[in-house]
Amino acid sequence: MNPQSASHDPFDLEFEADDEFTAAPRDQAWDDADSALDESSDPFADLPPARPPAADPFDPPPEAAAPAPHPVHEMIAGAEAAFGEASLPRITVHMFCARPETAAILERAAADRRMERATVSLEMGGLQGAVEAYQNLATPSLVVVECVDAPAAMLAQLDQLAEVCDPGTKVVVIGAANDIGLYRELMRRGVSEYLVPPFAPLQAVQAFTNLYADPSSPFVGRQIAFCGAKGGVGASTLAHNVAHAITEQLMTNAVLVDMDLPFGTAGLDFNQDPLQGIADALSQPDRLDSVLMERMMVRCGERLSLFAAPATLDQDYEISVEAFEEVTQKIRGAAPFVVLDLPHLWSAWTRRVLLASDDLVIVATPDLASLRNAKNMVDLVRRARPNDAPPRLVLNQVGVPGRPEIPIKDFGEALGLTPALVMPFDAKLFGQAANNGQMICEVGPKSKAAEAIDQLARQISRRDPPPPQKSSFLSSLFKRK
Repeated sequence: MNPQSASHDPFDLEFEADDEFTAAPRDQAWDDADSALDESSDPFADLPPARPPAADPFDPPPEAAAPAPHPVHEMIAGAEAAFGEASLPRITVHMFCARPETAAILERAAADRRMERATVSLEMGGLQGAVEAYQNLATPSLVVVECVDAPAAMLAQLDQLAEVCDPGTKVVVIGAANDIGLYRELMRRGVSEYLVPPFAPLQAVQAFTNLYADPSSPFVGRQIAFCGAKGGVGASTLAHNVAHAITEQLMTNAVLVDMDLPFGTAGLDFNQDPLQGIADALSQPDRLDSVLMERMMVRCGERLSLFAAPATLDQDYEISVEAFEEVTQKIRGAAPFVVLDLPHLWSAWTRRVLLASDDLVIVATPDLASLRNAKNMVDLVRRARPNDAPPRLVLNQVGVPGRPEIPIKDFGEALGLTPALVMPFDAKLFGQAANNGQMICEVGPKSKAAEAIDQLARQISRRDPPPPQKSSFLSSLFKRK
């Protein structure tokens, strides 16, 4: 963008912080900005050096090996974790670091699952290295540069970068001066974001993804994937009941997606037999929009929508990984919570969906096969998602009469996890609910299983049930009539 006049307030409502950082004619406002760097009128001349020897922002505390994240950053990250986490689109990102500490943080950020679709390259050299690199090279969609020089020198180098930037390029600057005046000047010049260490990899990822958020989408739904450590452990039953509890107990909208195309049971559990479902959406992902999505889903209550599986063997369901990825991304815009019921199989698309989910619930029974499979899954998830919380472990069907079982404590220690929920065995309750096409809370609202499912729903959604509404004396009189 062309820089605005120095008298313009960058926090005016008409100002767009995400405007493209593009080259501007040198005979226009850039010359005015250069004149502002004169010794007699430089507003940043009195600022302290960007790298004071005694207060380097990357220096760890005396008793710590690495700088601790700012508590405000952690609070914001925790609040936003209740919603879905957006991912970066298929763009090219170039990062130019000035310090090895920053390079290590950005390298971890680039390996995050939310940036797996982007093509990222990382080099040393900082802001000046970026200016030299783009003399004869086209700039990508996003450029991340670090500069540890004084603010006046940083602005001068940004002017040089503006001359070689292509239209549409967004620039994120990492600096050392935590100063509101510098921030305003950077925003005025078209910089998309300014980061000051210390920051965690997830905070960098969030800064990048926010630049490409869809303004027409009100939110990105939180995606929760349920998968079984082996067949028959009850992962589908728990997924259906948790989705129902999120909508009925926590009073928020949710979408349940049955991904087991040939053998899905969500339609049976909710006593529904829709004509269209998730298979139709996967067969035409490019045509799927909010209107078509609403036609394909079936209502299972005031707040719960169901994408049912066809549960037939008339076709082989040879669907590409890209179709699953595109459809799940679009469904996330339909409700605050999206619960995925994954089948017990291992393929390219199940791996992709599993690792791309915001929350992962592994359901197992206390036996050796479940322990081995669950450990393999937990190890894989920890390697592939180093910046995410570990998956949640649910031990189901605990206490089957006459069956030898691995103790709960030993099971958790072998995985390095504390079970989020231990569900006792209740064949009569679960069998009656399955045969009647009902939820556990409908068959046994006061049962321990119903209370455990509500507890798991609160853990996953990070919400508490709304307080009950108090009825007035007049309303009770009308009810009596």
